[in-house]
Amino acid sequence: MELKMFYRTQRDLAIDLNKLVNSYWQEVIKEDELIDGIKNLYENNHEKLLKNNEFTKVVQQQCGKRRLTVVKKVLELI
Repeated sequence: MELKMFYRTQRDLAIDLNKLVNSYWQEVIKEDELIDGIKNLYENNHEKLLKNNEFTKVVQQQCGKRRLTVVKKVLELI
């Protein structure tokens, strides 16, 4: 799956985060690709993803609880 390195808005980041998690759930990508993708998104866009150690409101609204639970567990591994 092709992901950008840097995102312009929180909404753009959330859209690709959704695509990444959905691809994993649909078994299009493997677990290690999911982990690498989330890791890269976080390292390059952490200010758009987290604020005060919580997901930003835009990301919460766009992604939903189930996807963010997966993202949070992956971030705990890093």
